[in-house]
Amino acid sequence: MTTAVAENIDLFRERFVRITREVGKRIVGHEDIVGATVMSLLAGGHVLLEGIPGVGKTSLVHTLADVLHLKFSRIQFTPDLMPADIVGTNVVQESAHGSTVFEFQQGPVFANVVLADEINRATPKTQSALLEAMQDKSVTVGKTTYRLDLPFLVLATQNPLEMEGTYPLPEAQLDRFFFKLKVVYPPEAQMHEIIERTTQPTDIPVDRVADGPEILEMRQLARGVPIARPVQSYAIRLTLGSHADSPYGTPLVKRYVRYGASPRAAQAMVLAGKINALTEGRAFVSIDDIRAVAMPALRHRLLLNFEGEAEQVDPDTIVDELLAGVATE
Repeated sequence: MTTAVAENIDLFRERFVRITREVGKRIVGHEDIVGATVMSLLAGGHVLLEGIPGVGKTSLVHTLADVLHLKFSRIQFTPDLMPADIVGTNVVQESAHGSTVFEFQQGPVFANVVLADEINRATPKTQSALLEAMQDKSVTVGKTTYRLDLPFLVLATQNPLEMEGTYPLPEAQLDRFFFKLKVVYPPEAQMHEIIERTTQPTDIPVDRVADGPEILEMRQLARGVPIARPVQSYAIRLTLGSHADSPYGTPLVKRYVRYGASPRAAQAMVLAGKINALTEGRAFVSIDDIRAVAMPALRHRLLLNFEGEAEQVDPDTIVDELLAGVATE
């Protein structure tokens, strides 16, 4: 490893640690959630946060935007929300000469960090308004396409318990989330710390440790990390193994999975593996890096069949069996 490469890795690790440490000033616990969210941002992906109300999902997103000196926008998804409420619309304006012209009014999606709160409460038509923004980092209104500022990160939240009045996310949209992260209920010791932090007279200040250009610089560095063909093959085997007709498929996959992960899952594991390697001070990706990020990259990309849904099979159980059953060599 050359001196320049070592210095780049050290700088990457330093920035990553500073970001997660600053977020941790306000967010108690959830270190793995914070790290995975930053990892997704550095990979150019998006995150689906699943958890019951009150566990800090919204606070995490808001704090991350503060720490990264990025423009933040929040969209509260409701059944009556329309696509134009997200992307914006053309409005009629009167010019200085008295004539009328159409002028585009940007919607809340024109931000660096967009919180899509309770995304499954909006209709599929409205949910799909995010598809182009998430995939192409652009918005098309009428015949005009508008580019979004980079970096661009959508963090969507959903409540796994209350299903009344909700709409399942379309498979195409689920697949566009880089990671799906489950925010669990905090233990008793962390509850004390949460209460002590949130009942103070003033908010806990955080330092802004990185901006958009620095995030894009880290992203380019991460994409340049080499990966050996056998390690890449392992990520591909995990992805193929999630399909029932694959020779790598496990018993649970063959019994309960209707359709497995798309190639985006392999892309996510490789990109996240590169970032994970840099955070540990390595200039190459290992099998362990792929295994460390496989769960959040795969769990939302497994579509269960009727039997799997009837028996309420947890996709995490299927991914665990994949990790145990698919050979690393």
